[in-house]
Amino acid sequence: MKTFPASQLIINADGSAFHLHLKPEFLADKVILVGDQDRVNMVASFFDEGSIECDVQSREFHTITGKFQGKRISCISTGIGTDNCDIVMNEIDALANIDFATRTEKENKRCLDIVRIGTCGGMQEDIPLGTFLVSQKSIGFDGVLAFYGDRDKIADVGFEKALVDFIGYPKKAAVPYVVAANPELVDRIAKDDMMRGCTIAANGFYGPQGRVLRVPLAVPDINEKITAFRYEGQRITNYEMEGSCIAGLALHMGHKAMTVCCVIAQRKIEAANTDYKPRIKELVRTVLERI
Repeated sequence: MKTFPASQLIINADGSAFHLHLKPEFLADKVILVGDQDRVNMVASFFDEGSIECDVQSREFHTITGKFQGKRISCISTGIGTDNCDIVMNEIDALANIDFATRTEKENKRCLDIVRIGTCGGMQEDIPLGTFLVSQKSIGFDGVLAFYGDRDKIADVGFEKALVDFIGYPKKAAVPYVVAANPELVDRIAKDDMMRGCTIAANGFYGPQGRVLRVPLAVPDINEKITAFRYEGQRITNYEMEGSCIAGLALHMGHKAMTVCCVIAQRKIEAANTDYKPRIKELVRTVLERI
């Protein structure tokens, strides 16, 4: 049985995971991830009265576990970026599948249902503001997955090569990786009333998403090329900043994962909606009902 030393798996004195400060008994099998720590409170406002088991805050990581219509759910904030998601995914997998008392891998593995709820920018003219968009595939600009073994076994290498060649991707940047969301979870959450697409998880908000302030871009027309790109009938529909790491590590770890976002900006027509919170609440309730 594999054993994990203290240098690899750091456990706090109270028996909780190092960054999340969450104890194993408080992690539900159904997990909702959000970027904003304040959004955890909004998700938990839908939980059944008196059902909250824990409310833990550590840095940008905020966790509340409770029940919605009798279903036990943990909502965890990741903060912004795939680097944070690398922490969250590894620690929730450890909480689920490593015995913290003995530091050994559990024989019977838990498979978590993980749904990221976020906001995004649409990349195609026919995607209206307010659309609920499910990422059937996530395209990581971040490079996180390259630090794990067997990267190509879970990635769509053909899609990656076609994208790099088409947009003239910066030669010194990490090679994009393309990973699929869990199809069963996608069908369960999206049903027939959410759009499905391919989503870039950018490793920044400005330059990596084609925004220009005072520093020029390496590929000035990157967004025009991304919008025009097609691969086997697929197109890139939107930008966000976390989904690729979540989808990729879930595939490695044996969990089901996907991302669904509300479109709050339209990059093609340069439009944005800053009054999106009511629409996000609608999305949260829908995911809670379907997860």
